[in-house]
This record gives sequence, structure tokens and C-alpha cells, in this order.
Amino acid sequence: MININWRKVGIFAGGMVLGIVGIKLLSSRDAKKVYTHCTAAALRAKDYIVDQATVLQENCADIYEEAKKINEDRAAEEKEKEIDDEPKGIEDKSFKVAEADEEEAEN
Repeated sequence: MININWRKVGIFAGGMVLGIVGIKLLSSRDAKKVYTHCTAAALRAKDYIVDQATVLQENCADIYEEAKKINEDRAAEEKEKEIDDEPKGIEDKSFKVAEADEEEAEN
């Protein structure tokens, strides 16, 4: 004689019933409305994120261009300062050469 554990059979049958009911609920018209609204919200969120990413990229590009301009201006100022700070060595040397020539001419 076969010994059947009715408790396990009941659990199995209950699981089958819950599965069938769950499938019916998930495929119902109301559930489809919920899925549609959730998908629409996800698409709106995606559009918002893409827009914000575009704005962020534009701002980063502007910041980069302004930083390059600042560095170019700074380099130009430093170069101009170097030119202004250079000693007048050529003029001094020519003056000294002229003095030396005069001294040799006197001797």
C-alpha cells in the first residue's frame, strides 16, 4: 500500500493554485495599466537624465574653454614680463666696447 503524505500534496496544490492566480493577476488589464504607467515614468526619467547630462557636458566644455583662455592670457603676461625684465645687455656691451676702443686710442 502507498503511503501518501497529504500535507505535501496540499502544499503542492496550493502552490499551483497561487501560481495560476498570480499569472492571471499579472496579465490582467489593471496590471497592464500599472506596467504602462511605470514604463512611461521610466521613459520620462531617462529623458530628464539625458537632458541633464547634455547640460552638464555643455557646462564642462565652457569651463574647459575658459580655463584654456586664462592659461593663454597668463602665459602671454609672463612672456611680456620676461621681455620687460631682460637686461639691456646688448646696449651695455656696445657701450663698454666703445669705451674700450676710446681707451686704446688714447694709449
